[in-house]
Amino acid sequence: MKKLLRTSAATALLATTALSGAHAEDVKLGILIGFTGPIESLTAAMAAGAEMAMQEVTDSGALLDGATVVPVRADTGCIDNGLATSNAERLIGEGVAGIIGGDCSGVTGAILQNVALPNGMVMISPSATSPGLTTMEDNDLFFRTAPSDAREGEVMAEILQERGVNSIALTYTNNDYGKGLADAIENSFKAIGGEVTIVTAHEDGKADYSAEMGALASAGGDLLVVAGYLDQGGLGIINAALDTGAFDTFGLPGGMIGDSLPENVGPALDGSYGQIAGSGGEGADKMSEMAEAGGFDGTSPYTPESYDAAALFMLAMQAAGSTDPAAYGPKIMEVANEPGEKIYPGELEKALGILKDGGDIDYVGASAVELIGPGESAGTYRMIEVKDGKNETIGFK
Repeated sequence: MKKLLRTSAATALLATTALSGAHAEDVKLGILIGFTGPIESLTAAMAAGAEMAMQEVTDSGALLDGATVVPVRADTGCIDNGLATSNAERLIGEGVAGIIGGDCSGVTGAILQNVALPNGMVMISPSATSPGLTTMEDNDLFFRTAPSDAREGEVMAEILQERGVNSIALTYTNNDYGKGLADAIENSFKAIGGEVTIVTAHEDGKADYSAEMGALASAGGDLLVVAGYLDQGGLGIINAALDTGAFDTFGLPGGMIGDSLPENVGPALDGSYGQIAGSGGEGADKMSEMAEAGGFDGTSPYTPESYDAAALFMLAMQAAGSTDPAAYGPKIMEVANEPGEKIYPGELEKALGILKDGGDIDYVGASAVELIGPGESAGTYRMIEVKDGKNETIGFK
């Protein structure tokens, strides 16, 4: 496994050395996500989720004997590698101790390879899902609270089969995220006997998708699966399909789930369905309540995962007694998994106290965190159907 993390003697020494310097000081955490670009409608809630965890810990006064956690926001543009890496370098220059992000898979890989690795910086992404990130060399610096699209492909294939879909046309946004997800969906659907009539890429930001729609319409299928982004190309593809009458029902993977899609498409989207990383239960319910009190939607896509990413940083720092990435990085898997007392949103102060006393925690959080070997979420999915112009949760898988 890529992340068999062990605390070496050198790491222990780093933790001891950094301990005195970490207490009662500002701890900066970067929030590096696409505040502009094709998922910008999601990122305000994602940032708010991460910042809510930071404020919870600051208010407790329990992190490293009273440290204040300070969020520092920066933009990736979601699909702009130059912007993303430049802003990652800026965050490191400003002294962040960890980076929540990136968000979209391509920029996340670019940040990891070009900035995090050379600087020894830990990243925890709440939303980068490309299977390629699982095997990318990371020196044990990269984690994610969202599951890989390899798992989402299997889940979507199961959902399509359960709904009696025998054939699909498939289009994807032309980047690492879209290609990886499309491959996973195609392979998983074919493996259970489904037919994929066509697989074709589309570009984001175009004004006209009639050429793409011509090819998709000619191939046909029971429905069109759009592995794209809800605020750009994916929206354009759906509107083109509806305008031409080529398709009237759509399969919607994670990048297409968000309130803005049904709002922008209108009633014609009713009956379309899909899935996004998410879980139910005690943690999700508590997150929703806390977010409502904080004035934002705690069920918005990747918002629970953002709270959890921030929480894992701070809990690992407490376990290590240090804000040094070399010291706390090996603690992330430990605080995320068994054994230990289960910890949910709103219980970060309790968790910090347990860790200070030398105890163990099993951070469950808002998204049922369980990190497997590559340092990524094992993954549960929230099934969505568009009803009366809104995304409705119809179950979990």
